[in-house]
Amino acid sequence: MRTLILGGGLTGVTLARLLHEKGHEVLVLEAESRIGGLCRSRTEHGFTFDTGGSHIIFSRDKEVLDFVHRVLGSNRDTRSRNTKILYKDILVKYPFENGLAALPREDLYFCISEFIKTYVMAEKGEIPPPKNFRDWIYATFGRGISELYMIPYNEKIWIFPSEQMSAHWMEGRVPRPPVEDVIKSAIGIETEGYTHQSIFSYPVDGGIEALVTSIAHGLEDSILTDFHVTSLVFRDGLWEAGDGTRTVSGDRVISTIPLQHLITCLGDIPNEVKNAVDALRYNSVACIQVGIRGKVPGISWMYIPDMDQSLANRISFPSNFSTHVAPEGHSGILAEITYNEGDAISRMTDQELVNHTLQSLEKMGFITPEQVVHTAVERQKFAYVVYDLDYVGNIRVIREYFQSRGITLQGRFSLFEYLNMDGCIRHAIECVKEWE
Repeated sequence: MRTLILGGGLTGVTLARLLHEKGHEVLVLEAESRIGGLCRSRTEHGFTFDTGGSHIIFSRDKEVLDFVHRVLGSNRDTRSRNTKILYKDILVKYPFENGLAALPREDLYFCISEFIKTYVMAEKGEIPPPKNFRDWIYATFGRGISELYMIPYNEKIWIFPSEQMSAHWMEGRVPRPPVEDVIKSAIGIETEGYTHQSIFSYPVDGGIEALVTSIAHGLEDSILTDFHVTSLVFRDGLWEAGDGTRTVSGDRVISTIPLQHLITCLGDIPNEVKNAVDALRYNSVACIQVGIRGKVPGISWMYIPDMDQSLANRISFPSNFSTHVAPEGHSGILAEITYNEGDAISRMTDQELVNHTLQSLEKMGFITPEQVVHTAVERQKFAYVVYDLDYVGNIRVIREYFQSRGITLQGRFSLFEYLNMDGCIRHAIECVKEWE
């Protein structure tokens, strides 16, 4: 029994390893020259940056975390999270509701009073089920936190109106903050939110790509790189995948590649399915890498809700994750800017993105122009899944179709779900269990 796995990102390589450990024959088909997908890293001039946005290793899922720690072995550093939100030039502790004491007094009062009003209404059962993402934000945090941070930040990263986004995906992802913690944070008593990521780890060497290559260790002969699947046909009881010059075959197929690519490989797809795939929304991301002489603040990463402060929604400081990702005496900064194809940001050149990022970092006080010794830009077309109000109906049509074709969907852009790394690994584990 041979399994063809389309895509050699984190999900595809994890599936290959788990199936191989169960005695299955696998063949991973990766379009790029290296595996990794959104978890690739780039080393240049002594600086290592993750090319699909900043990644860290954390999870509530002990089985997943144990798996990751086991494959990385000694190539892992552990850090305590020190994350901030840049609000009106104030560095507010993340999550926002745990850093309210840093706000100007009027903003603080707005946040705490509206949170308590909303909390009381929720306890009385007076808040109706949310019809959209914006409703969910208001129902969870109240008007103050919602309007000062949650809505501006989310509309910046998703580039989509929050009232036109579905709320279903938030279930279990972000809990209502404990009222005691919010009150404590408002009067300056230290509290921690999202405690499952308060301690995180990261590879010492190689960036986040080291995780994928560690998972793939021993499977090198089962991975074909530079194999861009252009055709997928079921013939005489076997699946045949071709790249225009080569053809390989297998008994079953798991796809981890974007649905938008997968449908071009198959013939006779119903218009209903094509239309459902075309209707799915996603964002792209530009990752601007900056290497500097000297140190950066001891911040892990920082969220920026205000577009006027920077086009970047997040800035991370990877040299605070590992001392080996920058030359001695130097530091790395990674800015992430989401965009949609055809918009103003997508039309900016790499140099324009670099110039904007450097100006923003200088304005924030993180760098001076004389410190900069390295810059680079990486763009990822498929970065974030955007859940619009039609998502649930469209994804149901798509999944039912591929299930009927006998093609298993896995990974962020084949399942088309906003999965973190641990979510991708968990889905891979469950997929393999179903085939035992």
